[in-house]
Formats: sequence, structure tokens, C-alpha cells
Amino acid sequence: MYLGFYGLTEPPFELTPNPRFLFFSAKHREAFNHLLYGIRERKGFVQLTGEVGAGKTTLCRALLDQLNGDHYATALILNPALNADQLMRAVAREFGLETPPGADRLEALAALNRHLLELAAQGREAVLIIDEAQDLTDELLEQVRLLSNLETHDRKLLQIVLMGQPELRDRLDRPHLRQLRQRITVRFHLRPLTRAELIRYVQHRLAVSGARGTPYFTLPALWRVYRYSRGIPRLVNAVCDKALLAGFVHQTHRIDFKLVGRAIRELEGDIRV
Repeated sequence: MYLGFYGLTEPPFELTPNPRFLFFSAKHREAFNHLLYGIRERKGFVQLTGEVGAGKTTLCRALLDQLNGDHYATALILNPALNADQLMRAVAREFGLETPPGADRLEALAALNRHLLELAAQGREAVLIIDEAQDLTDELLEQVRLLSNLETHDRKLLQIVLMGQPELRDRLDRPHLRQLRQRITVRFHLRPLTRAELIRYVQHRLAVSGARGTPYFTLPALWRVYRYSRGIPRLVNAVCDKALLAGFVHQTHRIDFKLVGRAIRELEGDIRV
């Protein structure tokens, strides 16, 4: 609605995880490097945790773009709320394998093992990424651990990335999951943006969307965005999008403290903040 008014080519604060908009704060760059290191060095398991909306899924999309090519075969599980048989079939399907609808986990695992051996013979690395991994049951976490047993005498056939909310980290600290925890040698927890990073984050997304000086957020406005969002990118996007809409309604390119307050009240259902 407001793109023409501001001279933008696309919405700057969409909630979808578009890797073109990825802002590499120091923390996001470090998280991304941890992911690449774990995969390229064949560490077997990599764990990335962070609060809801911290940018994990966007990092995941950027990682998939980085791994796109002849050297890697990737599989992404976005909704792990499955039973064990369904999870194994889903992993096989994401790697491009056809499994009969009634196939159990052992049949799917056997097909997957054959496929991974073929990839290894071609000099290709297989990477499985499981998003929202905090939703995996203990049974499914055990199945994921068993997947890491797929190997030859000198290499792991599958690199596994577990991405999830802080609850994943807490669960893996439980004694009965120590076998899995001990296999995870690369871990990173993604923290929120600082206030200085948030300012650069907003400027970055506006620039990617085609902004040339306008619209612009005043420093008090950005302070209010930070106070509300606590540096969580998803909340930053939500309030900045509403603030741009408010600026459009008031026909101003200057997004100030008051307009951000109006945006926050709308997001909160008109509650005074």
C-alpha cells in the first residue's frame, strides 16, 4: 500500500525469511560461520538456538543458498511434529527419494543409507536441517541420533543441523539425552540485536527495498522500536511495518517517536504503552 508513496520497490519489513534481507550483525555472522564450519568440517551435528523471531530461519535459508551447488545435497524439515515413521519418510522424500506410503522407518532408513552412499561415491555431502527442533519428541531425537550412525569407515554420511528455540538447549541437557548431546560438537546461541545493531538493521532493510534517504526513522523512534522489540528482528519488522503504514496515513516520510507509539498500540490491540 505504501510502496509508491515512499518510492520503495518492495516491502522492507516482511515477516517471511528472505535471505536477501539478511542483516549480518556480529552475532548472525558468527552463527552463520558456526553452521558452515560444522558442515564443511564434517562434525556430524550442529546446534543453533535462539529466541522466537531471532532470525534462525532466515539464517537457514541463507545457509541453503550457500550450500546450493553440485557439492551438496540438502534436506529441510520445517515441521518435525511427526511420528518416527513419518519423520524417516519425510527425510527420505526431502532427499528426493520415493518411499511407499506404508513404508516403515527401517525401510526408509535403508533407502536413505543407499542414497547417501551413492552421494558419497559422487563426492557430494549430504546435509539435513531440522527447524523448530524443540518440537521433536524424545523418540524422534533418538531417531535423529541414529541417523548420525550412517557412516563409512572414514566419514559421516550425513551432517545434521538442529535449529530451535532455547527449549531445545534445555532439553538436550537432560541426562537421558546425553548420548545425543555428546555428539553435538558445534553449538551457538543467537542473541537479540543490540540497539546500535537495530539501527543498522532497519537502515539495511530499507536500503535493500530501494530507499534513497526516505522514509527515515528518527533516533527517538528507533529507541522506541528497540524498547518494544528488545532487539528481536521479527518484532522489529512488525512494528516498523506498522510505523511506515502510519507514516503513509499521515503523509510523512519522517517516522518519529509518536508514529512508532501509534504502531505499537495497534500491534498491542490499542493498549497504551
